[in-house]
Amino acid sequence: MKRIEAVIQRHRLSKIVSALHALPHFPGFTVFDAHGQGQGHGSGGHYVAGEDPGLLYHERCALVIFCEDNEVDEIARAITSAAHTGNRGDGIVVVSEVGSIVRVREGGHAP
Repeated sequence: MKRIEAVIQRHRLSKIVSALHALPHFPGFTVFDAHGQGQGHGSGGHYVAGEDPGLLYHERCALVIFCEDNEVDEIARAITSAAHTGNRGDGIVVVSEVGSIVRVREGGHAP
C-alpha cells in the first residue's frame, strides 16, 4: 500500500480531479489547503536580504491518496500531467510506503 501526496497549484485542482476520475480504478482522495514556500525565500523563490524578509506564502492544495502499489505510476502520471504548466511552482508528488490502514467503518480492525 502506498500514500501519494501532491502539493499543487489551486487553479489546477479541477483538471487533476478530472484526470483521477478518468482512471480505471478511481482511488479517492483528500484535499487540504496548504500555504508554503518552494526553494529559497521571498517572491519568486529568491532570497531577499533585510531585517524583515517579507516572507510570502504561496497558496496551494495538498492532495492525499492511498492506493495499491501497482496503481502508483498511473496515478502519479495523471497528477503530474494535469498539474503541469511548465512554470515554476507547478508542485511536487511524493510517494511513500504505508505500513497498514485501518478503516473506521469496519470497527477499527486492521485488514
